[in-house]
Amino acid sequence: MTANPAPEDRPRAVVLVEGMSDRIALEVLARRRGRDLAAQGVAVIAMHGATNLGHYLDLYGPGGLDVRLAGLCDAAEEDYFRRVLRRAGIGAGAAGAALEALGFFVCTLDLEDELIRALGTEAVKRIIEAEGELRSLWTLQHQPAQRGRSTQDQLRRFMSGRSGNKHRYARLLAGAMELDRVPRPLDGVLGHV
Repeated sequence: MTANPAPEDRPRAVVLVEGMSDRIALEVLARRRGRDLAAQGVAVIAMHGATNLGHYLDLYGPGGLDVRLAGLCDAAEEDYFRRVLRRAGIGAGAAGAALEALGFFVCTLDLEDELIRALGTEAVKRIIEAEGELRSLWTLQHQPAQRGRSTQDQLRRFMSGRSGNKHRYARLLAGAMELDRVPRPLDGVLGHV
């Protein structure tokens, strides 16, 4: 994005997410709800890591284009998000419900955890089987480091263990989810913009 885009090129709202899998899941869910985010002037931006939040707040926040903001982060990044938002002049020390009122929502653990819990482990395993990867999942589940872990944790590990899996499964899981079971953080972000 250029420093001073023409008014017609400026988004009316920006959703800041940590990575591409978050972006994919939100875009799939929005589309399934009949929303064309781009046509509505909503840009979902994958920041390629929570530590880039300050840069994007400089671009789109009060000191930049000053558009409506929203965001999604993993639980481990909540304190960081809160501090950077405060430095940008957004929500002095907001946490929990106050952070959500600003449009920033926190996944219980991470996106994959939210999607797996919303669908249930058996439904996720059926999706993995349909992708022809059930044998890979079984191999992972029988590794010594995975044997004592819950199926939920094994599925999260499976999705992050191979290049491209997070993106692919974000799309597949968001596409398979019943729309009345969309995880609260994703539903909240979409509702804010």
